[in-house]
Amino acid sequence: MAYTHLTINELVWIEEYFKIGISTSEISRRLKRARQTIHNLVSYLKAGGNIQEY
Repeated sequence: MAYTHLTINELVWIEEYFKIGISTSEISRRLKRARQTIHNLVSYLKAGGNIQEY
């Protein structure tokens, strides 16, 4: 199975959805990405990271 990296647009959407309180599973459904992929980024954002550093 081939893996594709998150695009800049997807990173921005994930960050915005996270800021307004949308759940990880809902974000993954909207972006058609695996929940684990979204969870990894959301966990990073919760720890104080940002998408520029990710």
